[in-house]
Amino acid sequence: MGIRKYHLGCTGWSLKDWVGNFFTDDAKPDDFLRQYSSVFNAVEGNTTFYNVPTKETLEKWKRATPDGFKFCFKFHRSITHEKRLDVEENELLNLIETFDPIADRLGPFHIQLPPNFSPDEFGRLEKVVSLLPSSYHYAVEVRHDDFFNHGREEHRLNRLLKSYSMDRVIFDTRKLHGMQSSEKTVLEAKKKKPKVPVRFNNTAARPFVRFVGSNDPIGNEPYLKEWAIVVADWIKEGLHPYVFIHTPDKVSQPKNARRFHQLLSDLVEIESMPIWPVDRQSKQMNLF
Repeated sequence: MGIRKYHLGCTGWSLKDWVGNFFTDDAKPDDFLRQYSSVFNAVEGNTTFYNVPTKETLEKWKRATPDGFKFCFKFHRSITHEKRLDVEENELLNLIETFDPIADRLGPFHIQLPPNFSPDEFGRLEKVVSLLPSSYHYAVEVRHDDFFNHGREEHRLNRLLKSYSMDRVIFDTRKLHGMQSSEKTVLEAKKKKPKVPVRFNNTAARPFVRFVGSNDPIGNEPYLKEWAIVVADWIKEGLHPYVFIHTPDKVSQPKNARRFHQLLSDLVEIESMPIWPVDRQSKQMNLF
């Protein structure tokens, strides 16, 4: 995908339903990451929330991706959800060191806290943030309402993240929770995704946006346009944003991401998005 002024991606790379409409018709699971990373230059690494990958798996992922591609791996749930950040330094360092073999492929680590992690536990977050190696980057996602109150708790969070040059994850679910739909995927997404206020300000150099919209790009247009303006301004300021496009059915993520990139390209000079694997196939071009 080449070096870009920002990183764009989806929530994963191994969706079988992409075969024939994003991936080539004959794509096998072993082809998915290589084909995905020929178009997008970042991905959310949700898989590491459940399982910490082996060194062999990490090296396999590195071989399948080009220079400049970034994985934004999520901290394992044992640290964020089970122990609620009440962990020792060696446990944190052991997790981070797991990913050393692909250090050049690492975007910000994604530290997602549970919805009931409140400002009462802020001391744990302060401790963890102070222990994390500064050789990597991090983005922290809070979901408790008190971190969105424009008051002392929110200011304290933002000050902490700014002081350690960490980004606050921006989770935009306005479209998802604002639409009426009987689609099964939408109803399920509404249950899982938090309804939190949106923040448009950054706390560090790599603003981290997760947008959850409808499956149809047309329905997302006002929000994608708004984010294109915000992201363009960040790029003009010299920041390097990470933008991840979610859709309830997951199948529609690439086309929504492509639309976002088109809107952004109207505002700032960036490279065109590469042709999708399925479209290269139709032109009878060799993929690799």
